[in-house]
Amino acid sequence: MEKFVYLFHEGNGNMKETLGGKGANLAEMTRIGLPVPYGFTISTQACNAYYEAGKTIPSLVESQVLGALNSLEEKMGKKLGDAENPLLVSVRSGSVFSMPGMMDTVLNLGMNDETVIGMGKLTNNPRFAYDSYRRFIQMFSNVVLDINTFYFEQLLEETREHKGYSADPEMTAEDWKEVIEGYKGIVKKHTRKEFPQDPKEQLFLAINAVFDSWNNQRAIVYRRLNKIPDHLGTAVNIQSMVFGNMGNDSGTGVAFTRNPSTGEHVLYGEYLINAQGEDVVAGIRTPQPIQTLKDEMPAVYKQFADTCKRLEKHYKEMQDIEFTVERGQLFILQTRNGKRTAQAAIRIAVEMVEEGIIDKKTALLRVDPDQLNQLLHRRIDDKYERTLLAKGLPASPGAATGQVVFDADEAEELGNAGKKVILVRPETTPDDIHGIVAAQAIVTSRGGMTSHAAVVARGMGKACICGCDALKIDVKAKQFTVDEKVIHYGDVITIDGSTGEIMLGEIPMIEPQLSDEFQLLLTWADQERKIGVRANADNPEDAGKAFEFGAAGIGLCRTEHMFMDLKRIPIVQKMILAESYKERMEALDELLPMQQGDFVGIFEAMQGFPVTIRLLDPPLHEFLPDKEELLVEVTKLQILDPASPELKKKELLLKKVRQLDEFNPMLGHRGCRLGMVYPEIYEMQAKAIFYAAAKLEDKGMEVQPEIMIPLVGHVNELKEMRQLVIDAAVKVQEETGKLFEYTIGTMIEIPRAALTADQIAEEADFFSFGTNDLTQTTFGYSRDDAEGKFLQNYIENKVLPENPFAVLDQDGVGRLVEMGVKLGRGTKPALKTGICGEHGGEKTSIDFCYKTGLDYVSCSPYRVPLARLAAAQATIRHESNKKEVYTTA
Repeated sequence: MEKFVYLFHEGNGNMKETLGGKGANLAEMTRIGLPVPYGFTISTQACNAYYEAGKTIPSLVESQVLGALNSLEEKMGKKLGDAENPLLVSVRSGSVFSMPGMMDTVLNLGMNDETVIGMGKLTNNPRFAYDSYRRFIQMFSNVVLDINTFYFEQLLEETREHKGYSADPEMTAEDWKEVIEGYKGIVKKHTRKEFPQDPKEQLFLAINAVFDSWNNQRAIVYRRLNKIPDHLGTAVNIQSMVFGNMGNDSGTGVAFTRNPSTGEHVLYGEYLINAQGEDVVAGIRTPQPIQTLKDEMPAVYKQFADTCKRLEKHYKEMQDIEFTVERGQLFILQTRNGKRTAQAAIRIAVEMVEEGIIDKKTALLRVDPDQLNQLLHRRIDDKYERTLLAKGLPASPGAATGQVVFDADEAEELGNAGKKVILVRPETTPDDIHGIVAAQAIVTSRGGMTSHAAVVARGMGKACICGCDALKIDVKAKQFTVDEKVIHYGDVITIDGSTGEIMLGEIPMIEPQLSDEFQLLLTWADQERKIGVRANADNPEDAGKAFEFGAAGIGLCRTEHMFMDLKRIPIVQKMILAESYKERMEALDELLPMQQGDFVGIFEAMQGFPVTIRLLDPPLHEFLPDKEELLVEVTKLQILDPASPELKKKELLLKKVRQLDEFNPMLGHRGCRLGMVYPEIYEMQAKAIFYAAAKLEDKGMEVQPEIMIPLVGHVNELKEMRQLVIDAAVKVQEETGKLFEYTIGTMIEIPRAALTADQIAEEADFFSFGTNDLTQTTFGYSRDDAEGKFLQNYIENKVLPENPFAVLDQDGVGRLVEMGVKLGRGTKPALKTGICGEHGGEKTSIDFCYKTGLDYVSCSPYRVPLARLAAAQATIRHESNKKEVYTTA
């Protein structure tokens, strides 16, 4: 008989795929003897069986749940629904990968009109019992019955105001009874049924709801964002309740064993006296720092601090722990590997090595390469004057400027339109996930450092400020007030998530500074990795930044970007519009020293490392005015000023633009095809490279030019262009008397080149796989059209698992890369191979490149640290024969 339900003592920490992360950790903590409220876990397989049965709990699952419930009742000495001694339970989701706040939870299940009386007598605290009952009705109604929490909060607020209270703890038992009756009325109005009183009916309805929440909108968005597979399902954890709202000797909190923003080795978290767990993470009340628990409950604090050390030592990872204190007794409700900023991830990994908890290889696997982007962006420049509006809690570091918006939908709409926005809310909920994704940063007036906004923002690397109660936010009026100052929708603010400061207007930013721990971690990465990392850079500034970030060469220098300079465009256009070879050569002679100067700067910046220079690739019409705009200008002149000399000039230009116009420019007269028809263009570029090399030889500097011929589809194209480059080199060497080393290769970016790589390798010293164009030509997609019109739909509907322009398509495009490497090295065993498309800076694509035997990857300068770390992780994983799993810190 298949087992779907596990009591906590039947599981362990290695059963995440069955019990989910939360269930596995509850089982593991039970196993090692920590004070965990007892319970059982319904497996992820049961969730899949639920969906296979048409969103119905199968009878076998139901019978196993009832059997486990019976065992729980015996263990606790209480029964679900017993009026005298009731068992109350929580029902929580728990997926294989942590998805904080994305799925649903129900607390205090088992309460009804009878058990609330029993709870009041048992605890001698009717106020607590009725408070717990109203919480249950509100949460159950929202999660299970799909009634908006707003209706309950509105009634509660009206009741508080009517009675003159400022906070919930002032409410008496009689007050809560009144609220409960109002809540029941809300349920009946919205469902046309009474609130369910049978605890077993409540239990199975709640289990259904948690399974359903696996496919709610926010969970789907979160999974897509974090690349979590849809088929995993969620487990459901049924756990006996402990209560943090039984008085001033009770409380609840969330804590990290180290600071998740900075990585500092101190206990970090928050708690609330006389509250339940949801009060802390929901941001309804602003909690106290965990250190003050030392004064309130010193014995509990010591036990908790010792437990934190024990858990960190056991899991060998920074832990995120939820706890409750019931009448002075500590209970651990959950532990998991804590989400953290990139800065914290690096510091924690390095310090854990220094503390002897983990080794260097484990430390390298602990940091998600994608997180490193957080450290490579700008921060506020202190030199500029700032108008401080308010200060809140620095929940997630970094700085951002944007227009104020108050609604997640608006944030998404404006963000997708290219606007920079900052989402300002009283507090965020999991339903706001799409707006958080689109925003530059998040600000809330309520909630603490472990609230929903803080946790999600830190995971995404976005700046976030929480608990800024100086902001009086009016969501309906789309404005917030600080003292007398009113900030309206669309006004620009700047926030500093590291200090908690909110400032008016836009403030300039400065470049980042990398920590010693970051540099040390990357040094360890360089010691481990067995694949090189270069950068894509088209000018000396980018080359210098790439070198600073540790690039060991340039893998792609796009020479057309040098032509795009405003001062050069007229000369380039003169070259294109030339009516004779002589006119064209005059323009090329003007361009040559400019290109030479560019190459000198790039060679100098790379200090002897190889530089791969791609000769002109795009079609010539890209350097000319837009045809439609030019047509409008010509038509206007024909009507308004037909005698204008400007008209004749523009008509000639329009004629040339039309001549160069192509039905499909991506597959048209570009790349080496330009060099074949206009060899003088490639000859000029080759000479500029060799003059630059000769000049630096004079200075005693080593240079390694690698000249790349683009868009080769047939070996004869490369053969002819190779000879052109060699001839140019000979001319420059004879002219200057300097000898220099260089290599000639090609970019493999169309399928035929990969399929005939054995032939092409006869004329190539290296292959560089241009996976941007190789993806376009393999799929038959025009990237701009695909991404703008249908690709997102394909991803959402699972036609494609990922955007193939962001993550390498290993089954199709990847197979061509593998074939190209194998065939090329069959001809030339020492053939150097690399990748220079955007995939060179994406972690799973880098892993593929390592497995395929490429010599290097090349990416944008700011992704070089990411690539260095990802290359090390690929080496460690495959050389240790470990299962290929991407760790997320």
